[in-house]
Amino acid sequence: MMNAVLLKLSRSPRAQRLVTDLGFVRRAARRFVAGETLEEAVRAVERLNAAGFEATLDFLGENTTSAAEAAACTDEYLRLLERIRRDGLRSHVSLKVTQFGLDVDEGLCLQNLRRIVERVREQGSFVRLDMEGSAYTDRTLRIFERLRDGYEGVGLVLQACLYRTAGDLERLLHRPVNVRLCKGAYREPPSVAYPRKRDVDAGYLRLAERLLRGAAQGRAYAALATHDARIQRWARLYARRHQVSGERFEFQMLYGVRRDLQRRLVREGFRVRIYVSYGTHWYPYFMRRLAERPANVLFVLRNLLR
Repeated sequence: MMNAVLLKLSRSPRAQRLVTDLGFVRRAARRFVAGETLEEAVRAVERLNAAGFEATLDFLGENTTSAAEAAACTDEYLRLLERIRRDGLRSHVSLKVTQFGLDVDEGLCLQNLRRIVERVREQGSFVRLDMEGSAYTDRTLRIFERLRDGYEGVGLVLQACLYRTAGDLERLLHRPVNVRLCKGAYREPPSVAYPRKRDVDAGYLRLAERLLRGAAQGRAYAALATHDARIQRWARLYARRHQVSGERFEFQMLYGVRRDLQRRLVREGFRVRIYVSYGTHWYPYFMRRLAERPANVLFVLRNLLR
């Protein structure tokens, strides 16, 4: 019930106006969002790199409604890529295709994304397309395939909650692919997604096994995005038993979430990449983090009481 309410609030402009003016909420959000500026995000990544973590940087925002907004987002990512190069950060970038004008015009979106991919190619780096709600899945996959034809350093996210994902993964594995597998943070109808958490968890394990098998065969790079200690333990054992090279997979976790597990995995010698978000459009992202895990709500309440 709480999950559904929080996800609904994440899409409410009225709730956003009310919440973002509350100082204690802005402070609580800093647990999960590195800051509102590029400088704050860079400093966060520098600290993570010094502690042994890799990073992926994400400029917050989605569903732009004009060509001007999409162009501004493109320019911000170009600045971000330049800072990564200039400062020697161990980080790549993640982005949402709706930031680049997909709701305005798919051709415009693709044009903006090609600018990003071209800069990534020049730097010999990597960019990942995040997956948004199921209404965008087909278009995101189509854009991914077109971008990947020009440069192999383009990756994708798949969501275990969707029924269709097993088929999507099989199609992607027809050629080498870099996939971040997550459970999914969007409210989806039962017609397209598993409604029960235990079914999502079971689906995640099936997909992770298939992805790791692909990694062992050299056909995939597996980025396992989960804060579930049980799934992480299973993945470590599977990789060891099936001789999946540490160069072919990594764990990915969100900035500020389960730092104890993050540190433990690094101590054990695993590659761990932290998803670092920044920007003024933090509200929807923050609300989805609260919806994912009740402990995050308790964290906010404790800050309120203080």
